[in-house]
Amino acid sequence: MEIRSTTEQDRETFVDTLFAAFGRCPASEDAVWSALEWDRGSIAVADGRAVGTAAAYSFELTLPGEVVVPAGGVTAVGVLPTHRRGGVLTAMMRHQLADARARGEFLSVLLATEAVIYRRFGYGPATTTHRLTVPRHRAAPRRTAVPAEGSIEVLRRAECGDLLEEVYDRYRRGRPGALSRPHHWWARGAGQPPISAAPRYVALHRDAGGVPDGYATYLLDETLTVDETIAAGDAVATALTRFLLDHDLATQVVFRHCPPEHPLRWQLADFRAARISDETDWLWVRLLDVPRALAARGWASDGDLVLDVDDPFLGERGRYLLTVRDGKGDCVATDREPDLSLDVSDLGSVYLGGVTPGTLVRAGQIRAHHPDAASLADALFRTGRAPHCLHWF
Repeated sequence: MEIRSTTEQDRETFVDTLFAAFGRCPASEDAVWSALEWDRGSIAVADGRAVGTAAAYSFELTLPGEVVVPAGGVTAVGVLPTHRRGGVLTAMMRHQLADARARGEFLSVLLATEAVIYRRFGYGPATTTHRLTVPRHRAAPRRTAVPAEGSIEVLRRAECGDLLEEVYDRYRRGRPGALSRPHHWWARGAGQPPISAAPRYVALHRDAGGVPDGYATYLLDETLTVDETIAAGDAVATALTRFLLDHDLATQVVFRHCPPEHPLRWQLADFRAARISDETDWLWVRLLDVPRALAARGWASDGDLVLDVDDPFLGERGRYLLTVRDGKGDCVATDREPDLSLDVSDLGSVYLGGVTPGTLVRAGQIRAHHPDAASLADALFRTGRAPHCLHWF
């Protein structure tokens, strides 16, 4: 078997192989694939035939502390049913991780179709998302919110794609866990709404000076379904949410993609009116250079922590001293006794602050070497806001 990198000339073979792996037929004009970066793709070839695919996008990921770093987003991973459990996926993932390291990236991310596949390659679930459904007859506010300064106008998606791109880009730079949406995604309509050109209405919020500072994209068919709400601050988010809940023709409003700490239930007179469903993991994170990754993000408090990190997939193990002062971290190899011992996939899970090290200690996944280790790690890894990723890729 051979794993080789792709070029633009491999487009048809790549897409046909990927869809065959999932038992689907590709659409004749599928804009999703127009954003693929062919210098980041790979094809597994056995007996002269393509039997597997993998690719990656070049993104930026926002870390705690509003630090923006490059990240490869693994996608389009598939193996033909005739060649599964033969090492094809493992070989492609090794190729992907080696390529990311060669590009200087110290972390990789993906969305996992199955939760049991990617831990063995060092990825850990790092963000979650859920759906909120509110019947309109139960949507009365608990008290009148202080309105955000500015106004809301309703536009069609086709009228304001450039404004959506600008607002999203400002938003994602301040939200831990958020990924960039490169310009060519918007220009080509690659991805899910509102990036795609699928018909949508847009509630666009402008501040008092007329500058767009938030939006919500939605479609109404008795149920008003909201793709996403992007806002510069809580007041703008509340104004957009209230606008959507007050739509006369909707029987209920569904917010498809909400962060863990979404305040909506606390804003309603009927606390139980907003029903949570479809809670799931979203972004998975894999660290490729532990010292660089830990030094890159911002930290909540000062302290020293020694981590013994095992990376069985890459056959690597390291012990690292993390020193945090004034929110800045430094990380170096050390021979000091560890505070925590953990798998690299669990380090990926706690890296953005979506789950605490203490939770994984209690789960038996991280080993604490003394009674204070978990609380020390929790204080360091704590974030002001839970990480959240909206982007599908």
